[in-house]
Amino acid sequence: MSDVAVENREPKAHARIVYHGPVSPHWEVYGDWGDRQTLDEFRARVLARLVLLPRDDPQFRRNRERIVRDAERALISIEWDLGRPEDAS
Repeated sequence: MSDVAVENREPKAHARIVYHGPVSPHWEVYGDWGDRQTLDEFRARVLARLVLLPRDDPQFRRNRERIVRDAERALISIEWDLGRPEDAS
């Protein structure tokens, strides 16, 4: 059996996902730094998952987990701004 080294690779980009409130559109994704094309593709995937979901919808929690996994695969660090101080991460 061979040893598999787990690489901790540095992020290629950073995005902030911001909740704007109950009036649609609820969400916006801002690319703070990194490859613009990577961020644009990530933004499209995030907005497809969140477009009609308010932050208190049960489906939001499931989609948030999917977005976190997507960001990890794409090497994008993310920051959530849900409009509540206790939710900042």
